[in-house]
Amino acid sequence: MAEFHYTTDADGVATIIWDVPGKSMNVMSLAGFAELDGFIDTALADPAVKGIVLTSGKPDFAAGMDLNVLARMRDEAGDNPAAGLFDGIMKIHAILRKIERAGMDAKTNKGGKPIAAVLPGTALGIGLEIPLACHRIFAADNPKAKIGLPEIMIGIFPGAGGTTRLVRKLGAMAAAPFLLEGKQSSPAQAKSAGLIDEVSADPLADARAWVLSATDADIVKPWDAKGYKMPGGTPYQPAGFMTFVGASAMVNAQTQGAFPAAKALLSAVYEGALVPFDAALRIEARWFTNILMNPSSSAMIRSLFVNKEALEKGAVRPADVPDQKVRKLGVLGAGMMGASIALVAAQAGIEVVLIDRDQAAADRGKAYSADYMDKGIARKKATPEKKDAMLARITATTDYSALKGCDLIVEAVFEDPKVKAEVTKLAEAATDATCIFATNTSTLPITDLAKASSRPDEFIGIHFFSPVEKMMLVEIIRGKGTGDRAVAKALDFVRQLRKTPIVVNDARFFYANRCIIPYINEGIRMVAEGVEPALVENAAKLVGMPLGPLQLVDETSIDLGVKIAKATKLAMGDAYPDGAVDEVLFWMADQGRLGKKANAGFYTYDAAGKREGLWDGLEGRYPVADTQPDLTHVQHRLLMAQVLEAVRALEDGVLTDIREGDVGAILGWGFAPWSGGPFGWLDIIGAARAVEICDALTQSEGARFATPDLLRDMAASGKTFYGKTARKAA
Repeated sequence: MAEFHYTTDADGVATIIWDVPGKSMNVMSLAGFAELDGFIDTALADPAVKGIVLTSGKPDFAAGMDLNVLARMRDEAGDNPAAGLFDGIMKIHAILRKIERAGMDAKTNKGGKPIAAVLPGTALGIGLEIPLACHRIFAADNPKAKIGLPEIMIGIFPGAGGTTRLVRKLGAMAAAPFLLEGKQSSPAQAKSAGLIDEVSADPLADARAWVLSATDADIVKPWDAKGYKMPGGTPYQPAGFMTFVGASAMVNAQTQGAFPAAKALLSAVYEGALVPFDAALRIEARWFTNILMNPSSSAMIRSLFVNKEALEKGAVRPADVPDQKVRKLGVLGAGMMGASIALVAAQAGIEVVLIDRDQAAADRGKAYSADYMDKGIARKKATPEKKDAMLARITATTDYSALKGCDLIVEAVFEDPKVKAEVTKLAEAATDATCIFATNTSTLPITDLAKASSRPDEFIGIHFFSPVEKMMLVEIIRGKGTGDRAVAKALDFVRQLRKTPIVVNDARFFYANRCIIPYINEGIRMVAEGVEPALVENAAKLVGMPLGPLQLVDETSIDLGVKIAKATKLAMGDAYPDGAVDEVLFWMADQGRLGKKANAGFYTYDAAGKREGLWDGLEGRYPVADTQPDLTHVQHRLLMAQVLEAVRALEDGVLTDIREGDVGAILGWGFAPWSGGPFGWLDIIGAARAVEICDALTQSEGARFATPDLLRDMAASGKTFYGKTARKAA
């Protein structure tokens, strides 16, 4: 079926309409490129056509490229996939260059036909790269539309000319936020930044008028005109040289060299700025091929695009359960967590009843939403009308009878089983038998908490990560007695909040904390051993972790770590393995160094709470050893502490889908995104290499690094997680 449609009118305007059948948003395929190329040829060859308008038949312009396009280019090349990718990318460049030159004479730059792009809504990725090749971009005045090049967020960069064109259009410094950060803008913001040319109430009419009046000079791109100078300067000019030095420093500061796509992008920009435009496109294509051949790129695309999207669309939802959309939500506990859950639910349009023991506490919980909206209004991200409408959806009360009609309860009281049992009974007495009850807990076993419920099949865990309004992952925990309807309800609720869910089975610490806690503990254990704290922290960052383990425990609070340690030791008895960690953690708590919230932890903080540096008092208690381990050894300890728990969670049946393990790790605690997650990383290095690392660590550090049987079996058979052993992998 056709993805593009072509019409002409009596005025001589050819309109090419992009409308991929069966898709809510346009995505570019190989067939689509061929159709677009053919229609451009038709319009340029027709003497009756004076100009061309390219637009969409959908409310949005395009969401990007079908990533299978790149896979096909690679796979169809046989033994030389890099050549196949490069040739395919250069064919795309040729199509867009044809649009850009539009039939004009190579020497005089005259005789071309004006081509305008009309963006009715969102235009991302290739959806902006194609318009950038056109001569003028018109966007509808649609504040909900997003315009940008977000490729860097999934481990690649704009490789269809977007990188080269945007740098030549804006200059390297101005283009950096859009290329290196994946910044997305509203149409008005995009015009102000120079990404597009016009924002219009009737962009199609304005585009038609423009193509009929455009002159030869109007359609020559600056880089094709004689005397072009790049905004901000090129690398061999003084101003441009400083720009590129600064850009290199910024990229390395942000990525610590762990993200290949950022380095490749900067290389394409730097090298491309030294040569003419067409040579720059070839350089861009080479670096784009380089990054597509890097296993990190495939892993990031798989986890952060393909698998994340599949989970958000219900890949693990019970198929035979009808829609469980939440209409009225009860939130028990108006502290920070409960207030935040009420906020995001009200933002999603859900009626919320927020309950606490006294009215003042309930009102403070509702005030959290008011304060949040006030900040949004100050930043012009919200309006007083939106604030009033959202607050009207939240009822703050002490009266449990207000829960009548709720179809979901989320309990967010203290991590005390007795308190949770008490409010469970009160809430169930106030609601009917169709209401699902969810407990928000990060450590307490769901099956045990469900004993307080008269309907354990309707009882489930929903673990929100803090701060709720920013963290995109939600961990749904199925207890031993939890039924499918409760799982479906939780998944549909998370979808309403526009967050990403994973579903795990009940076990101590579930999945996320099961992996996070060993990471923190390994860092603290090394401090006790005399490893330089700065080495521990920097080793983590250099391997792609957003926070070192010491900074992470400061952020989550040291006293919380003490509580978890005591509870875990009580449950495990003599099998408890972390006594060496507790000695450090308990001593820090005794010193009053409880983390960021106390302005004192493993780091020091100024009066405003800004982190200054590692606390030098650590060395008095835990002297730095004369001989330090090498960087790789420290990194292996920190990574394997997390990764082995992920594998064990899969072995134990806590995880049932490796996609959830990878997506959950990246979104939940920031596990080295370049790797695609714990299972993605193991596939990159290979099971045999992983076993080799584990065996060495077991010998030097102890049994906590013992190789799981699953991993050893995979090493023997040569299998990978996303190969034959992947149970539901994309």
